[in-house]
Amino acid sequence: MSQRFSTTDLLACYRRGIFPMGDARNDPNLFLVDPDMRGIIPLDEFHIPKRLLRTVKKQPFKVTVDQAFTRVIEMCAESAKGRESTWINSPILNLYSSLHHEGHAHSIECWDGEDLVGGLYGVALGGAFFGESMFSRATDASKIALVHLVAHLLEDGFVLLDAQFHNPHLEQFGLVEIPRQDFKKLLREALTIDATFYSKSASSSAERGSSFTGSGAAQRITQTS
Repeated sequence: MSQRFSTTDLLACYRRGIFPMGDARNDPNLFLVDPDMRGIIPLDEFHIPKRLLRTVKKQPFKVTVDQAFTRVIEMCAESAKGRESTWINSPILNLYSSLHHEGHAHSIECWDGEDLVGGLYGVALGGAFFGESMFSRATDASKIALVHLVAHLLEDGFVLLDAQFHNPHLEQFGLVEIPRQDFKKLLREALTIDATFYSKSASSSAERGSSFTGSGAAQRITQTS
């Protein structure tokens, strides 16, 4: 793919249901993906396993929004046990960091003191959120980030959470696979919705903590599911 690929091009791809990936972390090239089957997590059927629900309510981590976006991508790109290679390369990191500065890409972070121990990032367009990647350096950190993400999406009027591919790890939360044409129909409908990510929190705040406590996030989700 041309190095001139811009954030405008990237957003146009998302609106068509297409997203970029890299072959490997050290490969400078990108390619576009349009899967035959698409993984989504229905927001109105999101499931929190009982053990995780107890953990979420205990609030083992401080949860923030958009406080360490680039660091989240960098940590998603790092090798980890069971994930020795990743698709996030330098062009991906640079593109999505620019998209974040433009207000279209967002992150949820989990902190243990000053240590960033988990998080996720993705792209928000209309009423759709496209989940890109997540990481965890402490037990349940990425799962707690996902719970807070879903609570915010529900609160802010989002209707579609794209997980891109089938992932056995996400089945516990209600992930399903649907054909490409069905996904694009849902996407067209979602793009007509004027949702604003994290709209219920003061964007001018010096530190954008999650506006939900652990119990509050769980309650917001169970009100819908």
